[in-house]
Amino acid sequence: MAHSQDAARKLDVGQQAKAEVRKILDAVKADKRTSLTAPEGKLVCDAYGIPVPKEGVAKSAADAAKIATGMGFPVVMKIVSPDILHKTEAGGVIVGVKNAADAEKAYETILANAKKYKADAKIEGIQVQQMLLGGTEVIVGSITDGSFGKLVAFGLGGVLVEVLKDVTFRLAPATNADALSMLDGIQAHEMLQGVRGGDPVNREALADIIVNVSQLVSDFPEIIELDLNPVFATKKDAIAADVRIVVDFDYKPRPAPRSNEEIVTAMNRIMMPKAVAVIGASAEDGKIGNSVMKNLINGGYKGDIYPIHPKADEIMGRKAYKSVKDVPGVIDTAVFAIPAKFVAGALIECGEKKIPGAVLIPSGFAEANEPALQEEIVAIGNKYNVRLMGPNIYGFYYTPANLCATFCTAYDVKGSTALSSQSGGIGMAIIGFSRSAKMGVSAIVGLGNKSDIDEDDLLAFFEQDKNTNIIAMHCEDLKDGRAFADAAKRVSKKKPVVVLKAGRTSAGAKAAASHTGALAGNDKIYEDVLKQSGVIRARSLRQLLEFARGIPALPTPKGENVLIITGAGGSGVLLSDSVVDNGMSLMKMPDDLDTAFRKFIPPFGAAGNPVDITGGEPPITYVNTVKLGLSDERIHSLILGYWHTIVTPPMVFARNMVEVKKEMEAKGISKPMVASLAGDIEVEEAAEYLYQNGIPAYAYSTELPVEVLGAKYKWARGAGLL
Repeated sequence: MAHSQDAARKLDVGQQAKAEVRKILDAVKADKRTSLTAPEGKLVCDAYGIPVPKEGVAKSAADAAKIATGMGFPVVMKIVSPDILHKTEAGGVIVGVKNAADAEKAYETILANAKKYKADAKIEGIQVQQMLLGGTEVIVGSITDGSFGKLVAFGLGGVLVEVLKDVTFRLAPATNADALSMLDGIQAHEMLQGVRGGDPVNREALADIIVNVSQLVSDFPEIIELDLNPVFATKKDAIAADVRIVVDFDYKPRPAPRSNEEIVTAMNRIMMPKAVAVIGASAEDGKIGNSVMKNLINGGYKGDIYPIHPKADEIMGRKAYKSVKDVPGVIDTAVFAIPAKFVAGALIECGEKKIPGAVLIPSGFAEANEPALQEEIVAIGNKYNVRLMGPNIYGFYYTPANLCATFCTAYDVKGSTALSSQSGGIGMAIIGFSRSAKMGVSAIVGLGNKSDIDEDDLLAFFEQDKNTNIIAMHCEDLKDGRAFADAAKRVSKKKPVVVLKAGRTSAGAKAAASHTGALAGNDKIYEDVLKQSGVIRARSLRQLLEFARGIPALPTPKGENVLIITGAGGSGVLLSDSVVDNGMSLMKMPDDLDTAFRKFIPPFGAAGNPVDITGGEPPITYVNTVKLGLSDERIHSLILGYWHTIVTPPMVFARNMVEVKKEMEAKGISKPMVASLAGDIEVEEAAEYLYQNGIPAYAYSTELPVEVLGAKYKWARGAGLL
């Protein structure tokens, strides 16, 4: 029901309104201008139902007094000039004009200031505007990002906006639900609810402005930046006091991505090939083409392997061919192990052979300041419809097919976690961790320069791959952020998607003419759009790997109530902090449950939450309290804090917890449980035993287990399972 209301609330802009805006923009284009004047901005706002104050443009001092008297004092007066963007700097704004005489005086002052500021500025008059009194000052804006396209922004407004940078972004067009989530998405969201006896703002009025702005910039791609600052938000309404619109008539939106069906058809053949060609196969140890051949053969791949070499008759017991075109059968994937300068020629032959995918291991392209070489292979790929993975990659692994199409170490621990990385070094870290932690994988994919295949192609493949249950990705950038967000929004409803975005500093935002543009630190956009798309964001490589391993091990919680049971008070405090840091809520302990826990713990222990059973307790205390925690329906997940003592040694604790878990599962009770183990080195073995039995556990850390549980909660909320 809420969804259909949401759809109904989306702005339905009539043809007439669009035509009005088009007429204004055509005039701006004819004038060769890059921004709209304030009166033009007001007309655009009127057309799109964005409330602005009453106003008029005065051409003389007498005119200013007449307009001001007509709308009622106080008024604000502002210079109208396409050559003066920052009006305040130019002395072009006077606020609080109280009567007709002051209006005439203000007219002359502003005119003189503007001429002094820029002698040759084209002046179209002085804007006289109804002065808005009171309310909370906020900003609603829009920017155009190179990766994500049109974004709408909301934050605290006024003069402090660029200092506080308290702003949040969503992809445009935004829904009413997106807009309302933005009001809660800034740090100062409590100010909107009314503080110290102040009135709360009208949330629906603000949400309408956000939705309408997002629709406007989606309908007119040439509007590259827009600022409504400040918007005065009161209990009654929300009105934009100032409008700034920047245009770029050369702006071209990204072309639409390929259809999902087309992507999946090609990716299925590339990732699950019946036949692989190795271009540059070699019998010589130490060569990349030799390592790839060895990995394919020794890895147990059962499909056909065709070595391609200009002179050899056979390599490693397989018949060699001079070109892929000489191979009699169909080839699904060609792995390239030849120098960059020969890739284009071999790729044309792959195109003529109708091979759907090329895995480009060689480096020496865009990453080595050879963009022309990369552009050439992309053009060939497009011409012949060959999808390109790479270049500058380690290749990929797909374990269900025993496929190691890479020159790195072979990998054989099968499971349902798919991982990708933009970097070879990170790829090797993934392999090492996965093996060490006994985390089975379905796939590990190198994306490198992402000349073609990127994260959204992988999401489309893994979404329908029955061998994959969770997708974890390392990326330095998203080539087409909007296509990724659309894919992630869809996929994350079914399977968790975890992303480690490298380069979190704000080097990505170009200098901008608007406040909103200046606020768009690259990482804030990633943060908000990934969240909007249901993606779980990892903050470090270790966290990416731990989430990839831990999220699938945990059952989905049925509610938000988290309970801590700990043998160490100190751990309980740190675990509690971590629960809050990771967006979860500690359950408020009901009296009857408090009494039930007290039956099992010593009088000097502490019930409440955390339940502190103290350190000197025998194993039975852990067993009884955890059993109670699992059996009470009001508790939805458990965090265990173990303290190493001789009374309850680590492996005794671990075996008991696994036993309790199995006993409860036999009764149909399954809840997420994580554990933090404090103790001597024996806790390492205990943590590993717990993990292998479905309880993510960590020695020497109170943060990691809670972060893993928090990640599971984030996914469950995003997928609508809570």
